[in-house]
Amino acid sequence: MGGTVSAVSSNASYSFTKPNRDSITLIAGLGVEGDAHLGVTVKHRSRVRQDPTQPNLRQVHLIHEELFAEVGEAGFAVAAGQLGENVTTRGIDLLGLPEGTLLRLGDEAVVEVTGLRNPCLQIDAFQKGLLKKVVERHEDGTTRFKAGIMSVVVRGGVVRPGDPVTAELPDEPHRPLHIV
Repeated sequence: MGGTVSAVSSNASYSFTKPNRDSITLIAGLGVEGDAHLGVTVKHRSRVRQDPTQPNLRQVHLIHEELFAEVGEAGFAVAAGQLGENVTTRGIDLLGLPEGTLLRLGDEAVVEVTGLRNPCLQIDAFQKGLLKKVVERHEDGTTRFKAGIMSVVVRGGVVRPGDPVTAELPDEPHRPLHIV
């Protein structure tokens, strides 16, 4: 099971979007070097207000590039980095991975999948109506969150567009992803 890194992004300031880079460096236990969300404890401002000592399970945010085409069919123009992700992938079903999956990014870096991104109102501030496209509500009451997955850095390294992404699933039973 694998795919490709199509873009990498980071931003030292708290901003919804992240500019694309030629490369990013992942630091074990911390996240993306120079990114506002780097750290052992949570850095997302709403979560810091709740409890600044909670562990940072959202060190690296990954989104599948295929989402951009999907929302594009509904009239939204979204490109890599614009939804705040650090790594944009192609060809791997990120949303279908179980919790604890190890993702190898390039030659060195490894991240562990911790859960789903909780899409927030900033998505609608970016493009009105987009939030409804990344949070799919079904008639049976179930909800599918499509705004990417979150992870922590297990092994650091440089990640670049074009790098391979390979998944190593955890031992069974697999735990489905939930919001982190």
